[in-house]
Amino acid sequence: MAQELTYALITPYSLSKSRTGGIISRLLTLADNLDLVAARMYAPSNAFVDRYAATFEKMDMDPLLKRTFVDYVNENLRPRAANPAGNRCPVLFLRGENAIRTLKENAVGSAVVDPTGDTVRGAYGDFILDAGGEAVKYFEPAVLVATDPRTNAEHLRLFAEFAKSDGGVLEHVVKFPRGVKPETTLVILKPDNFMRRSARPGNIVDMFSRTGIRIVGIRVIYMSVAQGEEFYAPLVDVFRTRLRSAVTEKIRKGLTSVLDFPIDDATYEKMTDMLAEKNALGEFHKIVEYMTGIDPSSVTNPADKKKPGKVQCLAILYRGENAVAKIRERLGATDPGKAAAATVRSSFGYDLMKNAAHASDSVESAERERRIVGLLGDEEPLVLHLIREYLSEQETAAFGGREQGSSRE
Repeated sequence: MAQELTYALITPYSLSKSRTGGIISRLLTLADNLDLVAARMYAPSNAFVDRYAATFEKMDMDPLLKRTFVDYVNENLRPRAANPAGNRCPVLFLRGENAIRTLKENAVGSAVVDPTGDTVRGAYGDFILDAGGEAVKYFEPAVLVATDPRTNAEHLRLFAEFAKSDGGVLEHVVKFPRGVKPETTLVILKPDNFMRRSARPGNIVDMFSRTGIRIVGIRVIYMSVAQGEEFYAPLVDVFRTRLRSAVTEKIRKGLTSVLDFPIDDATYEKMTDMLAEKNALGEFHKIVEYMTGIDPSSVTNPADKKKPGKVQCLAILYRGENAVAKIRERLGATDPGKAAAATVRSSFGYDLMKNAAHASDSVESAERERRIVGLLGDEEPLVLHLIREYLSEQETAAFGGREQGSSRE
């Protein structure tokens, strides 16, 4: 069966209630044959909502449910929606065999009066009718998805068309009380969270949500070697100084076992001077390889260094008062074994490198790192390329099918 590209739009209400992590966990585990290939924040304009709502009008569904979905989109996705947190929507793009049906039936579920918690809507959605069962008292779908290939294609075209005007970094959408000076910081969920399909990415997002800091940007990244080297370049000096004593101890331990004469401390210091730089560069290459899936020493062509890496990460922007400090506190110490209880790294980290997530240590660092990974606000949306490529493939396949059909006739 051919691969399909589809989407799940997490509603503004779900986002504001910090349900994003739980929803991501269910999407990634219940639709376990689908891959998360892109993500982007949207703040839908009226033009987008007009056309998006119109697609629901054409869908084949129960008239009451259809009217409920149309009303919900019109009332909750517009710029002047009632939600005080704004109309921000994280949109996740997933790909795999039979993706549209799998996402809807296995992960999202239906809007039903008596839901169970085995789907996204069962856990986070509400569909409450009046006593007579003829009018809707309250409706919250938690996520919005396409239910058939035609509607899915229409929605993807909308996301591509409005990717730049309505999507991207939405720092301007969230309003803060007068006197509050918000900060924007960057979090990267590292590759070990995506080595297998699991709830880990969503669980980590859920832990960060406990800071009360709002998500204003999201992007799936495949860090290139060039990006990795630029991103982690400041660590070379850190490795050179902080790991110096460790280098000395390694030399001392190694030579003591093979030499039968003593070496004074001054000599060990001279040897450390010679090897500290090589050790720092070695550690630097290790972390670049971990974050990209490519050994940087094997890439000599500058053009190849700019190609996307082989491993996936999820970059998220958080904005709020004291965002850098609050996110770093929730992240925990670099060494998971020394991280405080109930922090991300103590719960999900393995070692100094595979420690679940990265978070910027200052507003200045966040701005530098955002530029590198394409979340400063002027990046070319990855979803544009994915959607255009997918729709082109679909049109080509449909055209080919017609050609073959006509020749058989």
